Amino acid sequence: MLTNKKYKLSTLTGLMILLLGWACSKDSFIDPITPVEPGADAAAPAVVINYPVEGTKIKVLEAITTIDIKFQASDDIELSKIVLELDGKEIGTVAQFVDYRKYAGNLVYDQLATGVHSLSVTAFDLSGKTTKTTVNFEKEAPYVPLYEGEILYMPFDNDYIDLVSISRPTVTGAPKFSEESLGGTASYQGAAGSYLSFDAARFQNTGFTAAFWMKVNASPDRAGILVMGPPDSANPDAQNNRKSGFRFFRENAGGKQRFKLNVGNGGSDHWIDGGAAADVVPNTDEWTHFAFTISGQEAIVYIDGELVKQSNINALDWTDCNVLSIMSGEPRFAGWNHKSDQSLMDELRIFDRALSLSDIRQVISDDSGRGFGYTPKYDGEVFYLPFEGDLTEKVSNVAATVAGGPAFATTGKVGLAYAGAPDAYLTFDTDDLTSESFSASFWLNINATPDRAGILVMGPPDDANPTAQNNRKSGFRFFRENAGGKQRFKLNAGNGAADSWFDGGASADVEPNTGGWTHFAFTISPTESVVYINGEVAKQGAFSGIDWTGCNVLSIMSGDPRFTGWGHKSDESLMDELRLFNKALTQDEVKQIILDEQ
Repeated sequence: MLTNKKYKLSTLTGLMILLLGWACSKDSFIDPITPVEPGADAAAPAVVINYPVEGTKIKVLEAITTIDIKFQASDDIELSKIVLELDGKEIGTVAQFVDYRKYAGNLVYDQLATGVHSLSVTAFDLSGKTTKTTVNFEKEAPYVPLYEGEILYMPFDNDYIDLVSISRPTVTGAPKFSEESLGGTASYQGAAGSYLSFDAARFQNTGFTAAFWMKVNASPDRAGILVMGPPDSANPDAQNNRKSGFRFFRENAGGKQRFKLNVGNGGSDHWIDGGAAADVVPNTDEWTHFAFTISGQEAIVYIDGELVKQSNINALDWTDCNVLSIMSGEPRFAGWNHKSDQSLMDELRIFDRALSLSDIRQVISDDSGRGFGYTPKYDGEVFYLPFEGDLTEKVSNVAATVAGGPAFATTGKVGLAYAGAPDAYLTFDTDDLTSESFSASFWLNINATPDRAGILVMGPPDDANPTAQNNRKSGFRFFRENAGGKQRFKLNAGNGAADSWFDGGASADVEPNTGGWTHFAFTISPTESVVYINGEVAKQGAFSGIDWTGCNVLSIMSGDPRFTGWGHKSDESLMDELRLFNKALTQDEVKQIILDEQ
């Protein structure tokens, strides 16, 4: 044990010093050794926990794992002991010190279970003063892939770990983490000369998909994002061998950033370049979702769940593609200066199959539920259903309740569309939809069978006629009926005491079964209601204001359950791009939506 003295000499050491002092004259540069008393013990010890730090999340495959706790302590006079506790239970003690004033060491603990933990390190000095430092951290449950074929998932929550393989990439340069994130605690922040890389063997499958989010930074004005290509031995400092693997990257396009995919089939390369459809405005502080799929037959690029380019590639070849680069073209695709991307990236997933459009939209929907959400495109927009392979409303991220067996048509106005079927319809709760002004905008590809149908209904129950409901005193009903072979579209709205009709007669007639798309909109305000067809007024009339009493269900593509008394049941037409608003749109606003969705 160390004593209070500030030095301790062995007999041999003392003899050597005496001999040295005898040999030196009084003018020698060597001063005599003088003992110094330690003085008063004034300060409490200091303690630092180097690992884990506050908020650390440990991600491993095992339910029970090992943690290497790193810590240090110091005192102005002398440490007595250091005690480590995990969740209030002592797991280690240090009582002997080479340097009595400071200690830096570690403790390996091999029984760390899944859950949130509290680690405390307490240092004692000889006079009885103590200092206790505590950090809270979590050993997370092993990640279970959320999707079929998911072989890599990197959430970038202050760690570069792939949660599927529990492996970390090689880090080149000095990338960072940004506190801005899609839904976790952080995201990858690119830096000049920086990127991540993995051994690519496990990604070389017959199908491949990458899906991720970016906040696009225009500087530099071109960059590599994901690259898995072969070496270019002829150009080691500017590699650009595109005969196998893939290269996903971006380039300046008139101030926007154009995203492109290049894929090699073993003999040559194919370009999957969507032109202006693949352009994204940078530096908007908005998250954009990107995905691309590659199979033996074709490659497809998607942006925000929309297909921007699809091309045949004939084959998928992985020869010599042994490196996956993330957020740079380096080292295998730098010949055109597609180097480090300084944008933010989050929620990177890779799959061993080519995902379908509906699969990709499901990933987007799931990620949105963790914090991104749809940003309304128009003033007052409170509801948006694009029908792109799912029935989730994008503003609230709430899925429809589905009755019957509706389907999706591939020939939508924009992408896919809702395809009606007998006894099929959707319903939503009307929370946030019952404002004093209301508008709806949507497209229909009209099927004359059946010859009458409900389209949008928000009405009250009819307790007196539960199997043929027709209470029109509140809410609205927008529907169609046969009119000499054409289909006439009508609006009915209730003010709480009575209903009003907005029937444009022949002006509201549309030829069915043409295979073409027709745009419909209607508005309700405290003073009037208007029905528009293809942006033109079909009927406009005074209205004293809508009453929403009992209107707790929105029905889409049927009068069921609240408006069936006259046979206005399921519509077997196609519907696309349904938007609802908490304001009465002007005619110019209706025409702008039509123009945007052409």
